[in-house]
Amino acid sequence: MPPFRPARRMLLALLLALPLGFATLPALHQARAADDVTVFAAASLKGALDEVDAAWKEKGGGTATVSYAASSALAKQIEAGAPADVFLSADLAWMDYLAERKLIRDATRSDLLGNRLVLIAPKDKATSVTIEKGFDLAALLGDGRLAMGAVDSVPAGKYGKAALTALGIWPAVQGKVAGAENVRAALLLVSRGEAPFGIVYETDAKADAGVAIIGTFPQDSHPKIVYPAAALAAGKEAPSAAYLAFLKTPEAAAIFERYGFTMLGK
Repeated sequence: MPPFRPARRMLLALLLALPLGFATLPALHQARAADDVTVFAAASLKGALDEVDAAWKEKGGGTATVSYAASSALAKQIEAGAPADVFLSADLAWMDYLAERKLIRDATRSDLLGNRLVLIAPKDKATSVTIEKGFDLAALLGDGRLAMGAVDSVPAGKYGKAALTALGIWPAVQGKVAGAENVRAALLLVSRGEAPFGIVYETDAKADAGVAIIGTFPQDSHPKIVYPAAALAAGKEAPSAAYLAFLKTPEAAAIFERYGFTMLGK
């Protein structure tokens, strides 16, 4: 057997010097990883949830690895077996979808956040309007397009269609809709000037300096906007519970509210 090189002799000496029961580096890594969580979250949560996750880690929690997309896309991925621990949806329907398939831990489910639906325009072309029954949005659009989430699947799109229908203006504008894969994509279309108007959540509008809110949809024109949260049945139970508990703390609530969300169930 060839003699040990100096570096190997030094490493062997260090390992032999460790007291019994002392964790090796791989073991320490595994212990930390056991506290980490994988989160699937609605795209509209990104700014606020990134900050909440940083606070959770700073307080001694694990690392939250988050995938942001439309709630519909995330729910379908979970159904297909994508590994995740926690789901934060932008509406009740997609959480119900997973609950019906026994893919969430029912006891962990709660209604976490609320939001508002607004009409936006590029900031340099913004003029306030009053959104009410019969509001002539079609005339306002002219030859332009209305950016909003896909109305058959994306929660913000479904809320938007419901509001426009309740106000009696959906038939006049449905042919002018530019459907986006999620609400942040719709926001970007307006921010870039590719669409003159868009329907997004208030929190999204506040997150982009390139757009301005020109009107707020009456809350009785669409179903209440609720973000439910739950641990997934196939995920890690204890870290998920700790993470969900942190989302309801005063520290997390302060961050969410600063971004424009309302805390539910206080």
